[in-house]
Amino acid sequence: MSRAVLVTGGAGYIGSHTCRHLIDAGNAVVVVDNFYSGHRWAVPEQATLIEGDVGDPGLMDQTLRQHEIDAVIHFAGHIVVPESVRDPLKYYRNNTIASYHLVRACVDAGVSKFIYSSTAAVYGIPASLPVNEDASTEPINPYGASKLMTEWMLRDIASSCHGDELPAVVNRDFRYVALRYFNVAGARLDGTLGQATPDATHLIKVACEAACGLRNGVTIFGTDYPTPDGTCIRDYIHVDDLAVAHLAALQYLGDGGASVALNCGYGTGFSVREVLDTVKEVSNSEFKISEGPPRDGDPSNLIADARRIREILRWEPKLQDIEVICRSAYNWEKQYQNKAR
Repeated sequence: MSRAVLVTGGAGYIGSHTCRHLIDAGNAVVVVDNFYSGHRWAVPEQATLIEGDVGDPGLMDQTLRQHEIDAVIHFAGHIVVPESVRDPLKYYRNNTIASYHLVRACVDAGVSKFIYSSTAAVYGIPASLPVNEDASTEPINPYGASKLMTEWMLRDIASSCHGDELPAVVNRDFRYVALRYFNVAGARLDGTLGQATPDATHLIKVACEAACGLRNGVTIFGTDYPTPDGTCIRDYIHVDDLAVAHLAALQYLGDGGASVALNCGYGTGFSVREVLDTVKEVSNSEFKISEGPPRDGDPSNLIADARRIREILRWEPKLQDIEVICRSAYNWEKQYQNKAR
């Protein structure tokens, strides 16, 4: 590939995995991160690291121009659904307004390729499953809404850049891929990188911490959903498969591909109880499971129709196995906590 790629949030969970793949593919990588939830050690040594905020217009303009950035992969953002319900302005500020400043800097600097870390939360409660990209986008929490607003912004900017009547100064070739993640989990199979987000709320991460004795147990939030065992069902995708999808999106835009939003999942769902049973099995451990009330903003069932990403990006996942996902997450958690503590 050999491109200069700016990765925002490159010290975070998904961003750091993607940086590894970008560097392995021969790209020059520049990371901007404010370390709200990321870690310096997660950034590859080969990357140029800039500490700062994506919402700083001056910093972003300087970074894009100084490093001659060819493409941007935008991960930086807040992702905790219950927190977004409690503090929506935090999410609109960081996920939407900061993204505006970044996108504006890209347009002004002539950066035409933009890959956006979006979410399946934009769908809200789908009318049918699996949910495809043409389904109605009706988010039921501020997290999903803040992400969808940025998708709308990207869509409108890309459309304006290809119109007949344009302003005197405009980035005429601005195009984007919005990747709508379903539930991301797992770690590199070689054990060198995994999720280290403080106070994580993602189920597999929490269950692995419980299996390592770092939590007193796991709470199931809601047990009377309209699902076979009463618990929420989600489509889990391995973080390395997702990282590779970003490289495929980069190649697609480099080849002249049109702007598009794509689901990132496997099309297979697992309930909360099924995931907890799998973590217990791969860790050969028992941990306490308690039941609590449903959380605000949680749909009962969310499974991707992921055919389009395979067709358009020619993406072929290699780690499509819930046991592989859980085992890699547990192995990472075990060695990470031993090292950190």
